[in-house]
Amino acid sequence: MSSVKYVTEQDFQEEVITSQTPVLVDFTADWCQPCKMIAPIVEQLAGEWQGKVKVVKLDADQNPNIMMQYGVMGIPTLMLFKSGEVKERITGYLPKDKIEAKVTPHV
Repeated sequence: MSSVKYVTEQDFQEEVITSQTPVLVDFTADWCQPCKMIAPIVEQLAGEWQGKVKVVKLDADQNPNIMMQYGVMGIPTLMLFKSGEVKERITGYLPKDKIEAKVTPHV
């Protein structure tokens, strides 16, 4: 069972924007091949960063308003939110060390 929970347009504000902890959001979709490639990395990071960074997924197809609000054109896109603001944005597949290098300075 995945330790990464899905957020929706209904709970995005509560889970991501008002979170006291930095939140890494994985914008993803079931049909997206690069999303499937990055998923195990996102899972690993969720485990390693437990207590420091909250990691959630957002289904791109089911939450079009958030996709538009943050201008997400391609998936996978990872966004790090801190105090409700986007601090880092990673579009496309990157290896784990590259993701860590971009996110770690913010946590």
